[in-house]
Amino acid sequence: MTATANDTATARRDPSRVAYQKPQPFGMMPDIFFGGALDLGDDDRSWVPQADGVWFKPLILNVSQGYYVNLLKVRQSGVLSRHRHSGPVHAFTLRGSWHYLEHDWIAREGDYAFEPPGETHTLVVPEGVEEMVTLFHVTGGYTYVDPQGEALGYEDVFTKLANARRHFEAIGLGADHVQRLVR
Repeated sequence: MTATANDTATARRDPSRVAYQKPQPFGMMPDIFFGGALDLGDDDRSWVPQADGVWFKPLILNVSQGYYVNLLKVRQSGVLSRHRHSGPVHAFTLRGSWHYLEHDWIAREGDYAFEPPGETHTLVVPEGVEEMVTLFHVTGGYTYVDPQGEALGYEDVFTKLANARRHFEAIGLGADHVQRLVR
């Protein structure tokens, strides 16, 4: 039996096993597949320096819809930043732990946290945590604020994209390394 005949026979038995064959929506973005994205022992060159002891690894930088997904790696304890997001944030802790001074929970390996738009919080990595890695899905930008709530600076997907491009070009991976993540 040929492949086409076999596919037809399979479709008659179970049509749910046939790939969708109609056109996709006009202007739809292409897929991104990032094999081994959560392999935390991978090449350190894929981590973009953000601050002393802090890096991010971009998984998608969606400039057309204003969001990004990245891994945040921290190898120091203490206060990282006080900030607020203009959109919702989803966080999955993969390694270590962290918390916000404004809440009574501690995010540990395997935990999920949702941050509502507009909330100001202070990110802390507790003493004794050698490495914290969390996957963040961030919609919109975020504003760094001082203890009185005054704005200190702003970051968004364009800032992440610019930092990633500079990093990958500086280490010789080229702009196309990050370009595959841009949508």
